[in-house]
Amino acid sequence: MKKQVTATPESAWRKRKDAWEHLGYVLGEIIRGLDDKVAGEQHEHDARQLLSLLSAIEPYWASPGIDYFNEVETLMNEGHFRDALSKVYQANQSFRTQTQYIDGEGHDIDAEESEAAAQSDELRGNETRGSQRKITPKVEILLVDNGPADEIERFKAEMLEQRQRTDSFVYSFVVVPSVEDALTAIVINPTIQAVVLTARFELETRRRLSATLGKYVSRHTAGRFKTMRQIDRILDLEAIIDLLRPEIPVYLIAGVALESIAHEITGRFKRIFSRNDGMDLHLSLIAEVLERYNTPFFHALQAYAKRPGGVFHAMPISRAGSVQNSPWARDLVDFYGKNLLLAETSATSGGLDSLLDPQSSIKEAHELAARAFNSHRTYFVTNGTSTANKIVHQSILAPGDIVLVDRNCHKSHHYSLVLAGANVSYLEAYPLNEYSMYGAVSLEEIKGRLLQLRREGLLHKVKMLTLTNCTFDGIIYDPRRVMEECLAIKPDLVFLWDEAWFAFAGFHPIYRQRTGMAAAERIRTTFETKDYRERFAAQQAALPEPGTLDDPSNDDAWIKTRLLADPAKTRLRVYSTQSTHKTLTSLRQGSMIHIHDQDFAERNRNTFREAYMTHTSTSPNYQILASLDIGRRQAELEGYALVQRQVDLAQSIVRAMTRNKLLRKYFRVLDTQELIPGEYRCSDTASPVRDGLEVWDRSWAEDEFVVDPSRLTLDISRTGVDGDTFKHTYLMDGHSIQVNKTSRTSVLLMTNIGTNRSAVAHLIEVLVKIAEELEHERRLDGRAMGDGKKVPATEVPMPDFSYFADEFSGGGGSGDMRSAYYLTYQDPATHFMFSPEIRQRIQSGEQIVSAAFVTPYPPGFPVLVPGQVVSTEILDYMDVLDTREIHGYHGDFGYQVFTSEALASVAAKRL
Repeated sequence: MKKQVTATPESAWRKRKDAWEHLGYVLGEIIRGLDDKVAGEQHEHDARQLLSLLSAIEPYWASPGIDYFNEVETLMNEGHFRDALSKVYQANQSFRTQTQYIDGEGHDIDAEESEAAAQSDELRGNETRGSQRKITPKVEILLVDNGPADEIERFKAEMLEQRQRTDSFVYSFVVVPSVEDALTAIVINPTIQAVVLTARFELETRRRLSATLGKYVSRHTAGRFKTMRQIDRILDLEAIIDLLRPEIPVYLIAGVALESIAHEITGRFKRIFSRNDGMDLHLSLIAEVLERYNTPFFHALQAYAKRPGGVFHAMPISRAGSVQNSPWARDLVDFYGKNLLLAETSATSGGLDSLLDPQSSIKEAHELAARAFNSHRTYFVTNGTSTANKIVHQSILAPGDIVLVDRNCHKSHHYSLVLAGANVSYLEAYPLNEYSMYGAVSLEEIKGRLLQLRREGLLHKVKMLTLTNCTFDGIIYDPRRVMEECLAIKPDLVFLWDEAWFAFAGFHPIYRQRTGMAAAERIRTTFETKDYRERFAAQQAALPEPGTLDDPSNDDAWIKTRLLADPAKTRLRVYSTQSTHKTLTSLRQGSMIHIHDQDFAERNRNTFREAYMTHTSTSPNYQILASLDIGRRQAELEGYALVQRQVDLAQSIVRAMTRNKLLRKYFRVLDTQELIPGEYRCSDTASPVRDGLEVWDRSWAEDEFVVDPSRLTLDISRTGVDGDTFKHTYLMDGHSIQVNKTSRTSVLLMTNIGTNRSAVAHLIEVLVKIAEELEHERRLDGRAMGDGKKVPATEVPMPDFSYFADEFSGGGGSGDMRSAYYLTYQDPATHFMFSPEIRQRIQSGEQIVSAAFVTPYPPGFPVLVPGQVVSTEILDYMDVLDTREIHGYHGDFGYQVFTSEALASVAAKRL
């Protein structure tokens, strides 16, 4: 009977680890209760269940692996429970260490035994054995081979013989016989760091995959493996692996004359070997992992810190000079340690390189990051993504250009557009008034604005589209669809995807398709296909001519059609800014700019360099640069595993919410159906990730918007407490739980690659305690807390952008914020008014124009910008806000608005 593989990528690591640990517990109970027949039968039943689960999952891991598991199962079947427990204990130890112990002869040593021996040697003062021990990381290599078992074992043994003491890590092989097994392995086993293909494999697995896993695998094999020609099947398998796990190399062991097939597979494999090339394959496996492990700038900084030298330059703190012997500053050394200060320098030589003109270690670090994030070019930024956004905007936009921008984007975009002098055309995201938040900007809104600008004869001035992907609340665009459809209207449109909260997404097969860089590469390759060109030609023949200023009716067909861009005219120019420090490993303010721009060399290299020079410090923080280097390394080597874990941990919070009666009474996590209206979804599931891998993958491939499952919007309206109070009083002050964002009725909970199971358990425990406190208060004073009385969202709908005053209009709904912003420098161009006076003047027919950005936190985006007309709807919204922080609004003076005289002078100059 086939064993069913039920694990999915977001749960396999947890189920497997839990099963081994629980098996150890059950074996211990069996040993302790051998005389208790009833309890023993129950424990043996539990053991059989665990063995069944592990027998399905373990074949897709090398360590402990299926052979090790079979030994445990045999010992248990023969009644040798103590021996079985010993082996289970060793397996669980390996999960904790993730290292291999090698003695001086290059032989494996059991982790526990080796550690005990080392401690014994240390107690005896014997350093000899310790000096011969080496602790190295373990990695797993997938071998796809359906050959005779003895040949496979001989190959594995020959490969292990190639291992040397000087190797930086050790590897073990996971052997699978089929395409379906190979895809299952690379999906559920994130520790696989390379794939070795042979020509000997089947298509179907001999195991029984779960329904969702089977559908997921079938989804990716559909349309492939149609021919019996083995080289075509090999290429099909390589293509799927590259799509799912592009960070891992694929090697081929060919069974025929290599030169006869080399011309057909050029560029598809890391390298091709014959079966007699064991040493070369071994060296290639080691070298490739080390290539990803390499951190050129971090290594250069380490080397600099170890060199003796004298400082006759800036920075007294360099090499701890000003603090090492100071009685007043010595605690800085004690707190941070010497290495931080030894590595502090203003030097750009000795291998450290210059961020503003990189030629060596930083240049190489940039190139490695570009490879990791699938970009043409990548640049490090040490001033955060706020600065990265300013660099990109300034490099692309000139005064008078029109840029389409999500009004709810980060304030850095609004300010950078003031600096660039571009005319801003704000786009509206769909509102979620019930939850006091906005979603994302629909394609209908974006295409409608582009078509409006075309009707008004202004499309030639449109330069860029800027969108936030994903939003703070976890709403994610389909960048590929957005770019294809916009390019169908404006073939040279430049895209800036603000992925400040999405840096991790490029290292997971489902998330990756929703990133700007992956989408750009997918569009590029699709444009090259005959099928796309034919579909584009057919669509062009069917579409009517675009609407005109007198008759815009034809534009409806363009808005409702899934547009295809002209591959012959399109210029693919895509930029992504990412806050590495927010969702990957980096010190604060560590960010990156990723570029996929086919016209970069000709049209943007110089302007980008100047913008980079303008906004980048000449004294960048080297520690931030080193952490970006490390963060890239970690993402390439274990990013998939870490992202899987963060999703699974988030979903464990959701499960706790639904299973606990008291938590359900006061809290609920908003699902996809509540955060994304039905018109933007093809799927009808409330939670794609919980409905299985295939549903998750399909909905993310088809829906216009999706929700990041690692971000949980916790609806707290039934607690009777507003979001700001809940954050500060209950979570932070009461239990030291940190969260970033709240709305009036919600709190945003985020897991990340640093979240662990203990932290999740603590959060759930805290929420239970808070619910108990609320329940206790309800019973004491009779208030209806949690009994249907909710905190309302806002009493009025969240307002749309009004419009720019004529004095600052740039046409097509756009406005010149730069002119409005700098008009405030004239005296007296502005004055202050409170809401009642503004209302009176509006009612009397006067137009009131904002002179400043007004940004309440939450929601954290401007409701007024310089040059925008103040509307009563905006005042209604602001009047009911009870947030404690509003940038640009002065409690003692009110709103800063332009005087009628200042507006008149601007109007006169425009005539």
